[in-house]
Amino acid sequence: MIELGGDLLPDDRVTDEIVEAWLGGLRRNPALPASVFARLLAVDDGSAHARWLNWCTLDREMTATALASPVIKHRLAVIENSTADVDALVALTRDPSPRVRFVFAAIGCDFRQLPAEVPEILARDSEARVRVMATQWGLPPHVRARLVEDEDARVREAALTRELWPHLSVSVREALLADPEPTVREAAAAILSDPVEDLPEPSLPTPEERVGSDDPTVRRAAAQDPDVPTTLALRLAEDPDPTVVLALSMREDLTEELRSAIAYVVPHGYHVPPRWVVERGHEPAVARRAAASGHVLLRRSIAMRRDLPADVVDLLARDEDFFVKLTLCEYGDQAPHELVVEMYAYWHGLKWDSLRFHRNFARPGLARYADHPNPRLRHAALYDPDGGPDLVMKLIDDPDVGRWALRDPRLPAGELLRRLTLPGSAGCAAANPALPPATMHRLLDLAGVGPAPGR
Repeated sequence: MIELGGDLLPDDRVTDEIVEAWLGGLRRNPALPASVFARLLAVDDGSAHARWLNWCTLDREMTATALASPVIKHRLAVIENSTADVDALVALTRDPSPRVRFVFAAIGCDFRQLPAEVPEILARDSEARVRVMATQWGLPPHVRARLVEDEDARVREAALTRELWPHLSVSVREALLADPEPTVREAAAAILSDPVEDLPEPSLPTPEERVGSDDPTVRRAAAQDPDVPTTLALRLAEDPDPTVVLALSMREDLTEELRSAIAYVVPHGYHVPPRWVVERGHEPAVARRAAASGHVLLRRSIAMRRDLPADVVDLLARDEDFFVKLTLCEYGDQAPHELVVEMYAYWHGLKWDSLRFHRNFARPGLARYADHPNPRLRHAALYDPDGGPDLVMKLIDDPDVGRWALRDPRLPAGELLRRLTLPGSAGCAAANPALPPATMHRLLDLAGVGPAPGR
């Protein structure tokens, strides 16, 4: 018997298969402590497993550990990880690899608010391509003014903006207009040039000309334009282009009787909501009108909003169209629990699995699905907050759901340790957040993983 964190585990031979399963499971463990993370990182050369660093949860210590790794792929992966500590990421401005600094300058600010000094440091980088990327950030005028005098023409062009021009001295403006690089001269000249004011306004086509245009794009725009009179727009009801007819059918000014008389065709796939729903769908009257419409695309459009009145949510949740209900679940937090579970059970699109993270998904009573023939509903049973160890044990050997039961923290400790020794379950058991840190370290010891550097 092998003692693990005070518990006993059968002393089976530790095979390569078991070791790989442990390492893979620990990488997926949401409760991974920094000390275990450091040991896992030390045996990861970035060739096969570095992607786990893109999505694992990183605290400040773990972020700093990964950024100190000699493996470039580790540091690149942290840049893409939305949980990485923003203060620790400042170290990337001094990274020895130009590639890492370039990627950080290119995407580091895409989904996070970084400390103010970061773009200014990147704007002084020794690599011109890094300085170019730094210009896309909100640089102070004095920093940007320095960059328009940069030795590299790509930097000068990227740094130059219309907003910066008034802050530049006369000599700098003249230098830009006479720059040896044509693209810089053209950028400066474009800012300096005044718009032509003496030309006559171009004559715009009349609504009648737009409706009668040979270009279906023009007719489609006219069909949905509220400035085109309703009676004139209705001439397009017999248009040979189905997209024109569809655009007409979603006009705000049509009565439901007029709308139903138009022979529009609902296309497959995503559709663009009409502008009046996008701009005014927050108004209760507009939301109620769209939700009660006989036009399924208007109902799907309003279901995309997150600020619907309760009665509108209730109406859409009972809609006869599957995709109205699905849209309500995918886009908003208001969809009722029963509907979210229904969509999770029967929708086969790419994003079906994300519905289990909906705030109204996990509710007491889901355990009743533990014996359901639909494997998704058996999986849903594990999200019952009132379910106990018996529920988990009931599903642990389920061929479709067992891997999730193995990762459930309600799994009894003895059973969790036993499953760590079985090739078919060792990986999922190692990913269980209830696994004590001492046991995680013991698994790494048995796998032959040495201590983390510096420990």
